[in-house]
Amino acid sequence: MDLKNMTRSGLVIFDSKAQTKVQVLDELVSALDKEGVLSSAKDFMEAVIKREEISATGLERGLAIPHGKSASVKEAMFAVARLDQPIGDWESIDPDNKVQLVFLLAIPEAEAGSTHLKVLSELSTRLMDEKYMDRLMAARSPEAFLEALDQTDEEAPEAERPFTKTVVAITACAAGIAHTYMAAEALEKAGRELGVRVLVEKQGANGLEDEHSRQTIQEADAVIFATDIAPKGKERFAGKPFVQTRVAEPLRRGKELIHKALENPDGVIDGQADSGAAAETQQSGGFFKDMVQAVMTGISYMIPVIVAAGLMVGIAKLGAMPFGLVNEISDPKYAKHANDLYVILHYLDQYGAMIFKFMYPIFAAFVAYSLADRTGLVAGFIGGAFAAGLHFTFWNNPDGVPSGFFGALILGLAAGYICRFLNKKVKLNKNFQAMKPMFIIPAVSVLSIFLLNYFIVDPVFGGLNVLLRGWIESAQGSGQVVLASIIAAATAFDLGGPINKAAGAIAIGLAADHVYPLTARVLAIVIPPIGLGLATVIDKYVVGRRVFDQDLRVAGNTSLILGFIAISEGAIPFMLRNPVITIPINILGAIIGSSTAVLLGAVQWFPLPAVWGWPLVENLWAYLIGLAVGAAFIAFANIFIRFALLKRKERA
Repeated sequence: MDLKNMTRSGLVIFDSKAQTKVQVLDELVSALDKEGVLSSAKDFMEAVIKREEISATGLERGLAIPHGKSASVKEAMFAVARLDQPIGDWESIDPDNKVQLVFLLAIPEAEAGSTHLKVLSELSTRLMDEKYMDRLMAARSPEAFLEALDQTDEEAPEAERPFTKTVVAITACAAGIAHTYMAAEALEKAGRELGVRVLVEKQGANGLEDEHSRQTIQEADAVIFATDIAPKGKERFAGKPFVQTRVAEPLRRGKELIHKALENPDGVIDGQADSGAAAETQQSGGFFKDMVQAVMTGISYMIPVIVAAGLMVGIAKLGAMPFGLVNEISDPKYAKHANDLYVILHYLDQYGAMIFKFMYPIFAAFVAYSLADRTGLVAGFIGGAFAAGLHFTFWNNPDGVPSGFFGALILGLAAGYICRFLNKKVKLNKNFQAMKPMFIIPAVSVLSIFLLNYFIVDPVFGGLNVLLRGWIESAQGSGQVVLASIIAAATAFDLGGPINKAAGAIAIGLAADHVYPLTARVLAIVIPPIGLGLATVIDKYVVGRRVFDQDLRVAGNTSLILGFIAISEGAIPFMLRNPVITIPINILGAIIGSSTAVLLGAVQWFPLPAVWGWPLVENLWAYLIGLAVGAAFIAFANIFIRFALLKRKERA
């Protein structure tokens, strides 16, 4: 493929002076914008930053391939930066990676599955060749670099190699672009060096590529699943020894994984491939590890439901605002109003409320799916429906109290472990194998979930919700501040990490059950990035000098902008540079700001922390005061502490 047609000399930057990842990305996005590739540099930058949150884009041997899919990209292109000095703080699969060559892939959202993306995947595989990388690093001009892009060393035909074993593999990363293809190339290359035939199916943004045939699977001696997401069609490999690892691992230890799959596998995929049974492993990753992974999987699938529901409700509320009906539009009387616009806004509001009801079923279903594959989906979904209180609707019990997030968590985990146990322990004659996933597992697991919910979950966790609601109402200000402080602290702790997401799931669950609003949660998302960004702007006016390095000042501008659109990850560079200072200040600022807003009467029930969600806040003035107080605390605390450290260093 002719890769030089996917870039231009104006998109190749040599001897870049950028010192941080954010600076590099800004420089490359600016180059793409100047070349007319982007309709909105801001939108594309947001897409790239969101992709950075999913997994490391730094690789090894000085290479990084950040990328983003966005409607603001007019045509698939990539920009390149060769840095004057390597960057060591770029999150990479190799912890010692010092990034010096950066490819930023710009992919149109509408062309994610087109031939353009296939061309970009070719780039990912070529970069695995050390000689190819050396030629790129040796190029003296952008024009020479473009020519080197299409200079490859042809490998000898596969048929000429004496393969002794066959290993099939699946690679899949969360975004489905670079890592999917690079892991595949690394496994195939390691196989050639070992004399092992390695065939890789890529499950990426293009769908299934190089899909394994039934005959290929039958001839395989082992299977490698190098995936960050659940692989599709895992049951096809029933009876084969396997290794399960993350998609980045083949890039570091491809040969080791092949040896392990052939000589010391993780287990054997259970069941018959034709039976429809889920592919269950004989060994799990350990109880706690499995449970944490299951919960995070459920949360990841639940988030789009929450966003969709919040947007529908938000549009309805914003539409009702000019008529002074923000809080009244949900009243049933507007379902038959003479004004058709009121009717539409009412049903749009109810539509969002209906979507919210599916938050727990989706969460619990995918918690169970993570543990038991497809066999866990039905029992998990039903457990989540119990947690959402849908059974009270069907059973005509308007006084029933749903068990909420904790109920969904318990029932989702229970469904997964019950289905996993049944799939592993129930043994049937091969003529009756189909009865296990189609009859036995659904019947036993669903009945178990009913009994568990009826006797334990509803009484315990429904009662807990009643107590919690009563405590908040009776405690008034003090109780609300305690809960606000806990939610704010967890939200601000790791800026979009697992603790943040877990706190968000609980807070959203409390709001969905109308127990406690999301005020503290949404404020704690935006206060740290706004506060840190503000600090880099005003430090010279407060203490008469700059207390942040140049790279953090650039990151601060980005953090400030991202804060207003509710992307807290803009503050991560500060946390990485000095976590001992940044994390405690972020937590305290989030607690102070959130508590101030709650005490003054701010109320936000919807998961819309960005600036466009502010009109939905009750007592917006109190919300903005809390935001200002929290952000100011973070800004001034950072300035004064860093100034004191600089003065101490100068005196030493």
